[in-house]
Amino acid sequence: MNHSISIIGGGNLGIAIATGLYTSLYTKPENIYVTRRNLKPLEPLKAFGININSDNSKAIQKSGIIILSVKPFQLKEVLENIKPHLDPKQHILVSCVTGVSTFEILQILAMELPVFRAMPNTAIAIMESMTCISSHNATKEQDTEIENLFGALGLVTIIEEKLMEAATVLAACGTAFSMRYIRASIQGGIEIGFSAEVARLIAAQTTKGAAELLLQKGNHPEEEIDKVTTPKGCTIAGLNEMEHQGFSSSLIKGISTSFKKITTD
Repeated sequence: MNHSISIIGGGNLGIAIATGLYTSLYTKPENIYVTRRNLKPLEPLKAFGININSDNSKAIQKSGIIILSVKPFQLKEVLENIKPHLDPKQHILVSCVTGVSTFEILQILAMELPVFRAMPNTAIAIMESMTCISSHNATKEQDTEIENLFGALGLVTIIEEKLMEAATVLAACGTAFSMRYIRASIQGGIEIGFSAEVARLIAAQTTKGAAELLLQKGNHPEEEIDKVTTPKGCTIAGLNEMEHQGFSSSLIKGISTSFKKITTD
């Protein structure tokens, strides 16, 4: 199989995936193709040696792995456009499109093709994505190939397709939720005396370190919280005030609201 990669849809996520593939050295830049109607935002990729094109059909004819990174309302038109050029023996389709099942994709294509759904987040640009993957019609070798591709760009977990919408909320929307927490921490830091620049550094690195503790140690968050909360201390006082103000319940409600939005629209 041709292992070149076409990314159909050079928006924020498509550009982030291409950047991550280039930075990780997963494949040579000349083996990466990115398409978009307006090529101007893709010019930085061209400077890396990545191929940019406004013609989806031309791009996929040069690739074995096709990553769909378009908006849901664009998907049907894109699939119908590339359908005549797809070969089940030559192509693997990877959809990063929110809310569209493999069943719906295959209905449009009217052919049996290896189809994956992958939900990365924009941290894929710096090889720090959390990518959830499910597959349909794929061989073990194809499963491994797609897992290795996204594994080069962060962490990967295999899930059932019925959980893909939940994965979108927790992994992709979760980036924005985390950023909002960090922004609030920066604002608090400024209020207690730090400059904006120093507050940003402290808040971002502290959040990164907290996440790494969980990833590396595998502990429950409460175990790490207990280590920094002393009787009558400032940590527990702050935590209790946040809970009184609805910190945890607001976050849970936000996640639940996003999930309802993605599953009902």
